[in-house]
Amino acid sequence: MRVSIPAKGENATVEVDGHRVPLTNLGKVFWPDLGLTKRDLLEYYATIAPVLLPHIRNKPMVMKRYPHGISGDFFFMKRTPAGRPDWIETCPVSHGSGNIIDFPMAQDTAALLWLINLGCIDLNPWYAPCATPRLPQYLHFDLDPCDAPFEAVRESALIVRDALQSLGMTVYPKTSGGDGMHLYVAIESGPDQHEVWGIAKTISFELAKAHKDILTSEYKIAKRPRNRVLLDYNQNRFGATLASIYSVRPTKSASVSTPVTWDEVEAGIEPDDFTMRNVPARVAKLGDLWKPLTEKRGRYDLSKLFGSATHA
Repeated sequence: MRVSIPAKGENATVEVDGHRVPLTNLGKVFWPDLGLTKRDLLEYYATIAPVLLPHIRNKPMVMKRYPHGISGDFFFMKRTPAGRPDWIETCPVSHGSGNIIDFPMAQDTAALLWLINLGCIDLNPWYAPCATPRLPQYLHFDLDPCDAPFEAVRESALIVRDALQSLGMTVYPKTSGGDGMHLYVAIESGPDQHEVWGIAKTISFELAKAHKDILTSEYKIAKRPRNRVLLDYNQNRFGATLASIYSVRPTKSASVSTPVTWDEVEAGIEPDDFTMRNVPARVAKLGDLWKPLTEKRGRYDLSKLFGSATHA
């Protein structure tokens, strides 16, 4: 059942998923130029929750909190805040130092709204489920335009798609919600995060070498050629995150990281085509274009590429 956010009042408590979720400062303006408030943000996530949750459920979440909206300071937070409701599930993850961090998880709409109420405009889940945090479910590429135009990002996405398809992979594109794009491949569970990173690095290096006029895999800014799209393979490393599908971004247009079709990429999408105001209607019309990524079938066996990967 869809949750409605109260249209009036600064504070409210909503009943959802059998839990009471306190919502605060609902009238606070999060997007000054658009007049959009924290209430609008919560309303968006309450609406999009049915298609969003299957993609982020059971995954540790890194919180990026904007308590005063996009014009204020923000901060990252990994550990679940003290005093959380007992129905907020957490995922304990051990890092190399032996330090164990209890990440929150958005298991249902109630937990999702609780996270958004903390000022989390965008959502940054891990690529692996809590049960196996070092075994990612995706191979992905973050196309960062740096100083290149978005036209180059679209062209780069098609180059990467064609290369991955030649290896037998099905590639799912989405806008980043910023000025780039994200390309995902669903993979079978088994390869650890470092192995997946190695594959991503090898593919990125080879593509950058073959398409020097538009792509680069050079991570160091000082050495990076201008007007090239960066294939950011390092986003595949352990503990890294990208903005989730259907995640609102802290941009002036309230843009949303939105799944798109390859026909749309070829036709010429733009970064601000998809926003908090129009994405719910798009999803109601088209459904979840990334639904196959939530299914067990059709996942690519990445181990067949291990012989060509560089494990640096």
